[in-house]
Amino acid sequence: MKKVVVVGSNSFSGSDFIDLLLGKGGYDVIGISRSPEKNKVFLPYKRFKRAPFKFYKLDLNTESEKIIKLLAREKPHYIVNFAAQSEVAPSWQNPQHWFETNVVSLAKLTNYLKGATYLKKYIHISSPEVYGTCEGVVKEDAALNPSTPYAASKAAADMFLFTLVKNFKFPLVMVRSTNVYGAHQQLFKIIPRTVISIKKGKKVALHGGGKAIKSYIHIRDISEGELAVLEKGKTGEIYHLSPDRGIKVADVVGRICDKMNVLFTKATKVSAERLGQDKTYVIDSTKARKAFGWKPSVSLEEGIEGVIDWVNNNWNVIKRLPHEYIHKK
Repeated sequence: MKKVVVVGSNSFSGSDFIDLLLGKGGYDVIGISRSPEKNKVFLPYKRFKRAPFKFYKLDLNTESEKIIKLLAREKPHYIVNFAAQSEVAPSWQNPQHWFETNVVSLAKLTNYLKGATYLKKYIHISSPEVYGTCEGVVKEDAALNPSTPYAASKAAADMFLFTLVKNFKFPLVMVRSTNVYGAHQQLFKIIPRTVISIKKGKKVALHGGGKAIKSYIHIRDISEGELAVLEKGKTGEIYHLSPDRGIKVADVVGRICDKMNVLFTKATKVSAERLGQDKTYVIDSTKARKAFGWKPSVSLEEGIEGVIDWVNNNWNVIKRLPHEYIHKK
C-alpha cells in the first residue's frame, strides 16, 4: 500500500482526489483539514464504508507542530497539499490571512519536510493565477505576474518551494490547474451558485457582465491528472492541467439557463467587475498530455448536467445552506 497524506482533505479538490485514490485501491490515505469532516453531500469519499482512510482535524496555521509529529509517525510516501486560502476577491480585505496560510504556514511545514527521508514526492497544488492574465500559449516556464493578494501569496509560496528544490533536493512536483467545477463543489462557486439561484428564483450576479474568459475543467479530470503527477511526475517540474480552450463566464451561465429552461436575461444581473480580475485565463497543458497521456474526458455539457443533478438530488440539504462565501481565517 502506498501511503498518501492529503492536506486540505475537506476541500473540493482534496476530497475528490481522496475519492479517486480509494476507488482505485492500493493507497492508504490520511486526510488532514482544519475543520471537521463535512456533510457527505460534499465529501464523495464517504461512499467507501471500510476504506483505508483516517482523518485528522488539524489546522496548518495553529497546529503545525502536531501535523509534523503526525507525519513523522506515519511516514507517508507522498504528500499532496491542497490547503490554501483560495478565494481571489476576499483576499483584498484581509491579505495577511492569505499570506499566513499560503506562505508562512507552508514554509513551516516544508522546512521540516525537506529533511524527511521517507518522503518520495511532495505534490503542491498551485494556481495559474500566479501568471496574471493568461493569453496565448502560456507554458510552465511563463513569468509570474500576480495581480491580487491571493495570486501574490501563491507566487511567493511557489518561489520558496523551488529554493528547497535547488538547495536541498526537495522532492517537489507542482500542479497548476484551471477552474475546476463539478458535483460536491462549494455552493458559492459560479456553476452550483447559478443552479441554486435559478431553483430559488433569484438572479445570479455576473461580475463585469461575465465577460472574463475562464478555463473550466471537471474535477475528476483534474484528480486523474494529479494522480498521474503523483505516480509519474518528475521532481522539480511544474505541470499544467487545463482544457483545450476557455469560455466566457456568461456563456457557461447561459448553458445552465438553457438546461434549466429559464431565460438568461431573467436569471442574471450585471454587477461591478472584481478588483484585479484577469481578463483571460487560458494555459497550455501539452507537457502533461505528452508526459502522462492525460487529457480531459468530461465535457462541459456533461459536467454541468452532473452539477444540476447533484443539486436536485440533495436539494433538501443544499437549500438550507448559505451559497455565498464566508471567510474563515
